[in-house]
Amino acid sequence: MFGDLMGMMGKLQEAQKKVAETKQRLDTVLIDEQSADGLLKVTMTANRTIRSIAINDELLEDKEQLEDYLIMVMNNAIVKATQISEAELASAAKDGMPNLPGMDQFFK
Repeated sequence: MFGDLMGMMGKLQEAQKKVAETKQRLDTVLIDEQSADGLLKVTMTANRTIRSIAINDELLEDKEQLEDYLIMVMNNAIVKATQISEAELASAAKDGMPNLPGMDQFFK
């Protein structure tokens, strides 16, 4: 019994390590998102840290339009970053977890 418990604890620590490594790696995964017309571009990491924003001079003439573009493009980038991050972290956690009955429902 204790051997099984120790084995599970080891696997849980391994899973934590994999998740931490994955979080660190996600800082290097870049998501590039832009408006349909290419006037605004945002680069963000999969951990949702903005790396760069490129704004065409044309957008600087209309504050309201620029704000709308920023909201739209950044929200799209956040959605993509979140999807990538959640998928990668779930995979890392599942790979390192011990086989516990009923746990599959948390890693779908």
